[in-house]
Amino acid sequence: MIRHFASRQFLVFLLTGGFAAAVNFGSRIVYNQWTDFSVAVVLAYLTGMVTAFVLAKLFVFKESTQSVKHSALWFCLVNGVAVVQTWLISMGLAYYLLPWLGVTRFVPEIAHAAGVIFPVFTSYIGHKRFSFR
Repeated sequence: MIRHFASRQFLVFLLTGGFAAAVNFGSRIVYNQWTDFSVAVVLAYLTGMVTAFVLAKLFVFKESTQSVKHSALWFCLVNGVAVVQTWLISMGLAYYLLPWLGVTRFVPEIAHAAGVIFPVFTSYIGHKRFSFR
């Protein structure tokens, strides 16, 4: 299992995923101007997901022979699992753990950042095995 993560491909996945995560994180702040935190997290995730798909197809899984339609379908399914992980972690931290710990500043930002980071490993395996075979 560790060999999957000790590869050039995973490093490029981290770099492109990091950029997509920055798009996700930044767009959540923008969306939050017009909607509540919960909805903004989901909208931002979708924005980051589109960015991630394009970058993964172009730079990470270039050797994939699957059709774009097939890859996009699996990409959405893998990210459907990841968005649930992101949302649960973000909400759990923002509304329960961080307040319980007495954190009062930057709660949405801290919660969302942790929620975005968590599914990196599960998503890589899912995309490698299903989205971009």
